[in-house]
Amino acid sequence: MKIVGLMSGTSYDGVDVVAAEFTRDGETLTLRPLGHRSLDYPDDLRAEIGALLPPGATTIEAVCRLDNRLGEVFAEAAAAGVELAGGRADAVVSHGQTVFHWVEAGLVRGTLQLGAPARVAARVGVPVLHDLRSADVAAGGQGAPLVPAFDALLLDAAAGPRAALNLGGIANLTVVAPGAPVLGYDVGPANALLDAAARRFLDRPCDLDGARAAAGRVHDGLLALLLAEPYYAAPPPKSTGKELFHGRYLDGKLAALAEPVAADDVLATLTELTARTVADACDRHGVTEVIAAGGGVRNPTLRARLAALGEGRWRLRTTDELGVPAQAKEAYAFALLGWLSWHGLPGAIPSVTGASRAAVLGSWTPAGPSFAATPAEPPRRLVVTP
Repeated sequence: MKIVGLMSGTSYDGVDVVAAEFTRDGETLTLRPLGHRSLDYPDDLRAEIGALLPPGATTIEAVCRLDNRLGEVFAEAAAAGVELAGGRADAVVSHGQTVFHWVEAGLVRGTLQLGAPARVAARVGVPVLHDLRSADVAAGGQGAPLVPAFDALLLDAAAGPRAALNLGGIANLTVVAPGAPVLGYDVGPANALLDAAARRFLDRPCDLDGARAAAGRVHDGLLALLLAEPYYAAPPPKSTGKELFHGRYLDGKLAALAEPVAADDVLATLTELTARTVADACDRHGVTEVIAAGGGVRNPTLRARLAALGEGRWRLRTTDELGVPAQAKEAYAFALLGWLSWHGLPGAIPSVTGASRAAVLGSWTPAGPSFAATPAEPPRRLVVTP
């Protein structure tokens, strides 16, 4: 079965597109990557998304316009994915662009992703799976993270406690260990605050390669204020996003200091924040290996700091070593979730999200598949082949 996966994360810089072929042999599901691409959002679309995100105010008109414009972008991305699949795919999984994740007192009440799936289905002519988080939320879960379903199949828990780390706008962690339920949660900001600082101080979407952070020094006062955020102390299951970690959040921390902080020092401090919170989580779970993916792995300053903090306790690798391109891992993970939903199998893990039951994820447009051929048992392992 060939599935196209589309993913745009909390950094809202573009769409990652993958095509994957899945075959099953007993308990083993084999994924053959057929290619991946990244389609950048144009600057005006990034601005339109940023203006709609919390804490900014918006209108229903703005939401409608953005939903359909994003649908056109995802339709183009899906068409590119079908090309990667050799001109034919059985389904598309379109995560959409998250614009709000409604959290109250640690409970998720709702979540909203835009991307007009009907436009995607009209363009490629195959069923499109979308709105993947809502079924888990309806079951009492966080609706996030969902990638642990992929991680749990890919990583061998028998090899000892290991973690899969995604460094997108938000850093999230999956932990597998012998004889223990899968654990996964959002640790805190990865690129979210770094990118907000780059837009404010550098008038750029990001600090390319972490160069300016490398030139700065960690400001102890700012770091202490940032680490005092109650979210870090909250136990999992938990999830977060731009509704908490946004530009005005950073502005508030900077305003609380007695003196201004140089731009490079702000970026160095935010890099340290991400590295410190991730490393603390890895140490807490006693992992021996951390396998990273996401846009943050392209930041050598952040990677070096993470490796230094883990030295002697855990080794830092990337998913490229396992055959999964680090920049496209989440898109491949959502393609896997599409395979599971197609076969009527749950894609969310209750021990991760806190849901009361394991939910089959997503809604199909224009029509869902028949579950007549549902496998008797879910696969137990995932193998990636060239």
